[in-house]
Amino acid sequence: MNDLKLMSSTIPKIGGPPLSRAEAEVYLPQIPDWNIIEIEGIDRLERQYKFNNFQEALIFTNRIGELAEQEYHHPAILTEWGKVKVNWWTHAVGGLHLNDFILAAKSDQIYEI
Repeated sequence: MNDLKLMSSTIPKIGGPPLSRAEAEVYLPQIPDWNIIEIEGIDRLERQYKFNNFQEALIFTNRIGELAEQEYHHPAILTEWGKVKVNWWTHAVGGLHLNDFILAAKSDQIYEI
């Protein structure tokens, strides 16, 4: 399997099928701190990152925003004092796509900086 951090995202086919839960779980070992959750019937990837204060959390949020703009793929982000929750999923397929796993891995790389 290819390293998610080294992969590039692609434009998903609108209305295309999302990854099945079994297909999605194949990628989870590469992003072990992420969970697949379901909100309103849609599978999403979710992770909460921890920080020492609000300023660090906000800097991280802005870096995720820059990644999202570069990739034209935008997550839900909740920034609070000392933590940031990120949810990736693909609206075009109504669930999870390989792009979500790629960007989750790249989010982890940003956190490690």
